[in-house]
Parts: sequence; structure tokens; C-alpha cells
Amino acid sequence: MDPIQSLAFSIQSNPGVYAVLLGSGVSRTASIPTGWEITLDLIGKLARIRNEEAPDPESWYRATYDREPDYSDILESVAKSPAERQQLLRSYFEPDENERADGGKQPTVTHKSIAWLTARGYIRVILTTNFDRLMENALQDEGIAPAVLSTPDQIRDALPLAHTKCCVVKIHGDYLDTRIRNTSAELEKYDKMFETLLDRIFDEYGLIVCGWSAEWDAGLRAAIYRAPSRRFTTYWASHGAAGGEARKLIEHRNAETIPIRSADEFFQTVKEHVQSIGEYRQPHPLSTTVAVETLKRYLSEPRHRIRLSDFIDDSVEQVVEKLTDDNFPMSSAGEIDGTAIAARLQRYESVCSTLLMLASVGGYWAERDHLHIWRRSLVRLSKQNADNGSDLWLSLQRYPATLLFYALGIGALEYNKFGFVAELLSTVVDRKYNEDRTVLETLPPWFAFDFGGSDIMNLLNGAERQHFTFSHWMHNALKRLTKPAAKEDDRHTYLFDKLDILVALNYTFQNRDNGRLYRDLPLGAYCNRTNNWLKITDEIINSLETIGNESPFVASGLFGESVEECRHIVSVCEDRLIKILRTIDPLFIDPLLILRQRANN
Repeated sequence: MDPIQSLAFSIQSNPGVYAVLLGSGVSRTASIPTGWEITLDLIGKLARIRNEEAPDPESWYRATYDREPDYSDILESVAKSPAERQQLLRSYFEPDENERADGGKQPTVTHKSIAWLTARGYIRVILTTNFDRLMENALQDEGIAPAVLSTPDQIRDALPLAHTKCCVVKIHGDYLDTRIRNTSAELEKYDKMFETLLDRIFDEYGLIVCGWSAEWDAGLRAAIYRAPSRRFTTYWASHGAAGGEARKLIEHRNAETIPIRSADEFFQTVKEHVQSIGEYRQPHPLSTTVAVETLKRYLSEPRHRIRLSDFIDDSVEQVVEKLTDDNFPMSSAGEIDGTAIAARLQRYESVCSTLLMLASVGGYWAERDHLHIWRRSLVRLSKQNADNGSDLWLSLQRYPATLLFYALGIGALEYNKFGFVAELLSTVVDRKYNEDRTVLETLPPWFAFDFGGSDIMNLLNGAERQHFTFSHWMHNALKRLTKPAAKEDDRHTYLFDKLDILVALNYTFQNRDNGRLYRDLPLGAYCNRTNNWLKITDEIINSLETIGNESPFVASGLFGESVEECRHIVSVCEDRLIKILRTIDPLFIDPLLILRQRANN
């Protein structure tokens, strides 16, 4: 497993177990200087006060004062009063108007991602060697007031970690406190209160390290070496090869190393993986079973029709309540790849799982007076909450409604309810460019993308399925989510393909007067399973020839109002399918040969 995925699983399944250790590399992207960079800049200011040049500030200070640079001494020399010192330090850590406009010296994606994890209980302890308050600001944006420990006095008076929702341990101090640790001597050994606290954390918590080189902080290294426990894994994120001291610690802790391009990308990915894992978890099987049994009880007697309507409406609203921008943001922080698409689809499927079980049962037992309930559900789920964002994410807002239609359709076809399927397909669910759009025009997978970019779904499984990747994905998802309605895998595949083929026939029939559309055929996974095409169309033709206008295919009006019209639509679609299959694979012979022979007859 990818180490970031392993970390995400560990965080999601063990909330509160992992502590984060952030070094100066995390704040550099926010234009925050390190403590040593501040010290050198202060030396430059001190040299200017003396009207001297200091091209090498460290050497100049050592030659001028005959001692090593000390942050506190230098700060006191440059700014005499506490108020002056505080104002001077603010310029290093707090943005001015220009910096704020450019996004400088403000919480980064790293800080925001950690704050998101903290707000949901996944992270409770954050260690940082940084003086800034970016982490605290990000936490406050999430509504968290952290306990901040940067001095021995604060540690002495603090609540135990077990009773603290979030604790930020500022190992080297805070920029507004002149007692920050900066020099080699200050970093060699910590106050006893700090050492005791660090010993507890490194013994009791797993560790996620990012942006810390380990080269200069001897006291912090010593605390990690002292920790006797290996209860939880240490994950060490490193941009490039780890240095000598870091490698020793990695070996000592038996840490899992994670190569990263940036801290922002690393923590954003961890956050998204944790979110995906949490939302992908299916509802407790008992809750779904109870819901299905409740639905069956309401379906069994007409006197429950009001309860049935309310029950389905409530189930749909439970799904809608989860389709928020927080759970399904329409913008994308980075490039959309196959992993991101799969995670988004799986989250939708998880949110809809109980409703889809209900729909498969509801479709099987559907009666005429149930139609308006399920139509209302399709309309409700087809409503798009957002208009701005990624084209792909915007189009996939309809995915829950698509899943609902297919669950209903598969259930209905198990009982040969062709009229019910026809009524569902004619349901108006949207209005665009002053024209009503039906289920047929908006929900099947080949119509899912308003921007015409369905090929992007090939990223899901690679190029081996070419034009039909999304259809194959839906087939597998619905097999998992609606299996009780189709006990055998082959039966599920047959019903899925049958629904796709009937939708294709219906589309051709509805557009029989439109020359261009009439030449098109909606594509689906059935194109890779031509045996099912033959089996299903043979069933249709046999029914038409045997019982004529009494055939349920004619009675439903699904793709024709007479035997002749239905046969014509099947013939047109079959001819189009032959051309499509020859385009995909000119050498494809069997069962294409059977189709050719039948088309010629």
C-alpha cells in the first residue's frame, strides 16, 4: 500500500493517536523566516545602528562582541523596551497589507489540513519548532481554541493531554516571548518540564514528522531517542533525501519514510484520503436491513401509502443533507486524476447505499401509485447545488440520481415492469435553455457530462475499457450495492445490460424524427458483452412474434407502439451497434458475425 494511504488508514481508524511534528520547512512557504534567519537579520540591524557593514552577520557579531550570537541579547540591543521588541517581531510573523493581499504569512494548505483533521478528532497534539502562530490561526478558523504550551509555566498549569481537545506544543517558544530557543546551546537541552512532556508524547503517540531536518535540535532528538515505546508507527515525510541525523532517527524509530514534493500536497492528500475512507464506510448492515424491512411492510398494504411516501422522502433527504460542498467540493486543489475520481464516486455511493437498497426493492414491488414517489425522488436528487467549479465535479452532482434510476430500473426489470421503466425515463428532472430535460436525457452514464468530456472517466481503470469505463464502474458498484435484488452475479449483469439496452432503444425511438440523433446509439458496457445483446434482443423479438401487440414491449410503449415499430427500432440499433463494434475492433468476429447475419436477414 502507498505509505500515504497507510497513514490515512491509521489516522482514520485510530483518531487522536497520532501527534504531528512540524519543522521550519512547513512555514517557509508562508514567507515566515526561521529563528536563525531572524537572528541574522537582527545582527544586520545592529550593524546598521553602529554604522558598520556586516556582509557576514554571524562572523561580524562574533568579531565585534567576542561571543556567539544570542537571539535574546541581540533583540534587547536592537529594541530596548518590551513594547518595541514586540512591534519589531510582529513584522517578521504578521502580514502587512501587501503580504496579506498576496497570501503571505497566513496559514498554508498544510496548516488548514491539519486543522481540519483536528476539528474532527483525528489529531489532538501538534508539536512545532516554529515561533509563528499560523497553526493556531488555522485552528481558530475551524472553531478550535487550542491549549498552547510554549513555556514551562504553561506546561505546569496545563490540563492532562487526555482531557485536551487540541494541544499545540511550541518547543522553541513563541515569537512574542523573548525566551525563544534559537542558539545551539539553547537547543542542546530543554527545561525539565518540557522534557517530561515530550517524553510522554513520544512514548504514547504515533508521530507524523514533516518539515524538520533534525540537524540542529539536539534536545528534541534526545527526547525521541529516549522514548521506549513503539506502540504506533512513525511516519517521516521528507522532501528529498533525509539528512544524517534524520536518517538515524528514522532507523531508531523504524519509521515509515514518505517522499513528498511539498508539505502542502502531502497534508492535503492525507486529509482527502482520511475523508474518503470515512465517507466510504457503509452504514451498519443492521440499519440497512431494518430500512428494507420497513419499506417492505409499507409496500405490503395500501393503508401504508402515506407512510411509504414519507419514508422514501425522508431517505432521500438524508442523502441530500450529505451532498454539501464540504463533503463534495466543486473546486479542485490539484489535478484531477483517477484516484480523485474514484474517491469521489465511492463517496457518492456510500452516501446513497441505503437508499439504493430501498430502490432495488421498491422497483421490484413497484405499482402504478408508487410512480409519483420515485419520480419525486429522482427530481430531488437531480437538483444541482453548485454552478461553479470543475466541469467534471459539476456533472457528477447527478451521479446519485443516476444510481437511483439504475437501482429502480434493475429491480423493476426483475419483475418485467417495462411500463414502470418507460415512465421513469420520461420524468422531467431538469430544465436547461428553456427546455425540459428528462431522465433519459440527463441520467444515463453516456449523457452524464454536460461538457462532453466523458473520456476523462477512462482514468478510472485505464484504457482497456475505452468508451465504456463509467458504465463498467456503475455495473460493479450497483452489483455491490443492490445485490439482494439480484442474487447471482450473472443475473445482475444481465439486468444491468437489459436496462442499458432498453434505454438505448427508448432513446432511438424518442429521437426517430431527428436525423443526426437517430444515427447515434447510446453506448454502455453491453457493447463489451454482445452475448447479452443477442439474448435480450432475441427475447424481445420472440415476444413480438409470439404474442404480437399483446407483448409487454408494445404495451409499455418503451420503444414503439406497434410490433412493426418495435422491430424497426431494434433493427436500427443493431445496425448501429455492428458499425460501432467494427470501429472498435475491425477483427472482431464472434458474436459480431451472428449480428451481421441477423441484420442481413
